[in-house]
Amino acid sequence: MRIIPAIDIIDGKCVRLTKGDYSTKKIYNENPLEIAKQYEDHGIEYLHLVDLDGAKASHIVNYKVLETLANKTTLKIDFGGGLKSNEDLKIAFNSGANQITGGSIAVKNKTTFLNWLSVYGSEKIILGADTINGRIAIQGWLEKSKYAINDFVSEYIKEGVSYVICTDISKDGMLEGPAFDLYKKMILSNASQLKLIASGGISNINELPKLKSLGCEGVIIGKAIYENKISMKQLEQFIVLNHA
Repeated sequence: MRIIPAIDIIDGKCVRLTKGDYSTKKIYNENPLEIAKQYEDHGIEYLHLVDLDGAKASHIVNYKVLETLANKTTLKIDFGGGLKSNEDLKIAFNSGANQITGGSIAVKNKTTFLNWLSVYGSEKIILGADTINGRIAIQGWLEKSKYAINDFVSEYIKEGVSYVICTDISKDGMLEGPAFDLYKKMILSNASQLKLIASGGISNINELPKLKSLGCEGVIIGKAIYENKISMKQLEQFIVLNHA
């Protein structure tokens, strides 16, 4: 199971929100590169970078941060937040993204999302399936859609998606544990085709083996690192044991 720390960006700074609420913004570092280099120094290979300004503006905004992190670290970055057009996608990949995550676009413009999947392939395009009360939420979680989470994911798996990041918004930033039951159901429903990346609510290192045993392909960790609930040393040890 891959360990994927999260860096969320507003105004070029590393921040965290609670339950996706912009009014709860807390700045953790003015320089995202410092954080990214710490991850790299502890054997982490992956990064989940979210352009929160982009999510609000519905187009890519913080691509210069992506460019800096991609050029000055070896981290494989998946980038999301406000990617709505083919031009946004080109900018993201040209700025050094290894993968991109599309959430709102997959709800509001399925044709465009499927075109991305066809052009770039399922290894490059991640489906963002953010959910609250069993429904898909979009527009930086500011809007709830009519789609039920399981139907939405299953439909896209049939279309060739393999990577899915699923965030239970009610858990996000709460440090109360992830949505184990939700992930278990999703993995059972979609069997071997789904590479599920768990996100939201991670609060301690003991939750990681449980997510791994459920069959999660990766886990995104944000606030638990920033609030020192999980140390970099613990993550390093987990990665070493995983590779053993």
